[in-house]
Amino acid sequence: MLRLHTSANLLLYLEWILLAIATSSALTLVFIQPSGPLPLLALICAVIFGWMGLKLPAPQLFQQLLYTFAMFALIWVPNLLGESIPAFLLLVVIIVIRSCQIFDLPGRLLVVGSNLCLFILNLFFLTPLSELLVRAFPGIAIAMLSNAQLPYDNKLIIKINLVIYFGLMVLFVFLLVNALLSERKSREKLSLALKQLRQYALLIEDQATLQERNRIAREIHDSVGHTLTAQSIQLDSGLLLLRAAQFEQADSFLKTAKQLCTQALQDVRQSVSMLRADPLKGLCSEVAIGNLIQEFQQTTAIAPSFTFNLAQILPIEVSTAVYRILQEALTNITRHSQASEVTIQVVTCEQILYVLVKDNGIGFDPEVNLPGFGLQGMQERINTLEGQLNLVSQPGAGCLITAQIPLKGVS
Repeated sequence: MLRLHTSANLLLYLEWILLAIATSSALTLVFIQPSGPLPLLALICAVIFGWMGLKLPAPQLFQQLLYTFAMFALIWVPNLLGESIPAFLLLVVIIVIRSCQIFDLPGRLLVVGSNLCLFILNLFFLTPLSELLVRAFPGIAIAMLSNAQLPYDNKLIIKINLVIYFGLMVLFVFLLVNALLSERKSREKLSLALKQLRQYALLIEDQATLQERNRIAREIHDSVGHTLTAQSIQLDSGLLLLRAAQFEQADSFLKTAKQLCTQALQDVRQSVSMLRADPLKGLCSEVAIGNLIQEFQQTTAIAPSFTFNLAQILPIEVSTAVYRILQEALTNITRHSQASEVTIQVVTCEQILYVLVKDNGIGFDPEVNLPGFGLQGMQERINTLEGQLNLVSQPGAGCLITAQIPLKGVS
């Protein structure tokens, strides 16, 4: 992949600047010493070296090592043969820049140490000081050779200073490039984190949409289903009374059925438009459940045994869940159970709310008769509150529904 298409453009521009400085230094010395030999090999190596910077090796150790060895050869071999391009140490700096982009920290330190060792070897054992100064530091060499006041004879001090100068230069570039790469890596991590966050947000949005659809479905089923069940019973009773010519009593049942129809229509509109009012209608739990039981008694002529004992005020989400569970249970009893006795208990004990609904109806086999949407809605409401719902029933033995809702931590 071309580096022009990555976030390392700044480092590539820095390489180009260093290459331009090295090239201008070579041209300067050519103009100053036109009779000197032209370092053709060094110029060719420098061109190849610059071209290599357009494409870094693949993230494979063998290719990385081969690429790094080729860079060392293009810079140090011409220098050891006496044909290096002036200011070649700038090209050494470029090797450091590229190695920081290729290797991890141990590899980077190895490249920096290798360059420093080669420079010391070249400075102390292979190349005369004057010649090395011309190749590595053209400006410093010209100043020192033209100014008799400089202590050129103290070669050891000059060599030590050059090592320090080169080491500080390489260290500065190494730290700079590492800082830039660390920033780029941080940006990549941040970009990845933002991408994952967007994916999680979409997932949560989808889940929230599904949960809201289920909630609306439960609300429609619990409210409208209950109301329509009661209305159906009222209509059946009214028709029977009409056939028996008991018009006054039939009129009362039909009026009640009409009221229930109006209420069901209002519930549908409110549920669909998401403007549905609180099912408790602002009443406390005991009063709202009492009204529900009274409505059940009027519809079925069954007087439930009701126990209500709470040690604390229930949160609104718990009150709504209990109301809907009782509403669904009473609706099922009205539709299917043919019961004559119903027991309802809503009590709290040790930060746990217990709800019980029991009837003496015909019962059913839960393994044969799969739970309908109403029981599924009960389970979803209990799961939302991290509670437990149990149903026990068998043919001819009635039905028992119990729920346990933890109140600790519920706000």
